[in-house]
Amino acid sequence: MQELTRHKDKVNLYENLEREVEDVATLWELALEEEDASLEDEIGKAVKKLQKQIEQLELEILLNSPYDRNNAIITLHSGAGGTESQDWVQMLYRMYVRWAERRGYKVETLDLLPGDEAGIKSVTFSLAGENAYGYAKCEKGIHRLVRISPFDASGRRHTSFASVDVIPEVTEETEINIDPEDLRVDTYRSSGAGGQHVNKTSSAVRITHLPTGIVVQCQSERSQLQNRAFALRILQAKLLEIKRKEQEEELAEIRGELNEIAWGSQIRSYVFHPYSMVKDHRTNYETGNVNAVMDGEIDQFITAYLQQNVG
Repeated sequence: MQELTRHKDKVNLYENLEREVEDVATLWELALEEEDASLEDEIGKAVKKLQKQIEQLELEILLNSPYDRNNAIITLHSGAGGTESQDWVQMLYRMYVRWAERRGYKVETLDLLPGDEAGIKSVTFSLAGENAYGYAKCEKGIHRLVRISPFDASGRRHTSFASVDVIPEVTEETEINIDPEDLRVDTYRSSGAGGQHVNKTSSAVRITHLPTGIVVQCQSERSQLQNRAFALRILQAKLLEIKRKEQEEELAEIRGELNEIAWGSQIRSYVFHPYSMVKDHRTNYETGNVNAVMDGEIDQFITAYLQQNVG
């Protein structure tokens, strides 16, 4: 039923756009016939609105992979560089939260490891909403920051790296079966926020998948059962990602092609000094408005990536 509703919504959107295009065309013909220049502003605004709606529809059409419509689970890790790198992770985390809020996605922090002095060592959070994974997957890779470090008393320029990993959240229809015998479950006291209850009880959960060695953890909830459920969601998503990569490798072997290794490659640079620029090295799209990007305006990068990698 959800799939049927989703398709009906797309059809309704297309039909509404078609009617709006016809209305604007009629208004344009009327203005020409009556030589009424007063309608120019109204027609111009209507055309711009239609153009934006059509561009959004075209973008959603590009999201045709099996898991694009799923919710997303994003993990940020700081690279070498200590406090500077950990501060960069916090900046990226804020950027993605702002971007998600602009799109109306629900953000839920599943696990967060604070930095030693400032910032964040690592954080895992989920985005819930239509096509969350389809858009967020474009951000997977290494993100580089160049700036004058606020933690350097000498005011020197520093380069920091942070990794962004994005996986689709597993839905009930996805066949990922986990044998309980393959799991080792450990509990520990939460180190994050949550009040006295969380800190005094072993509510945080760490799950190790023995066959693969994958370790996931969650400490965001007060209940150990809730944290266990969230951790299992992350584990299912990671196992699904492994399955998807294996399928891609098999297909590439059949085609005689080599897959590009995205993880570990620098996909985007954020330069604050000596000039202001954010550049995506995959598409060469760039902008000089660094502050807007850090405030969540990253749709232009996502659009460029999807358009380049359609099909």
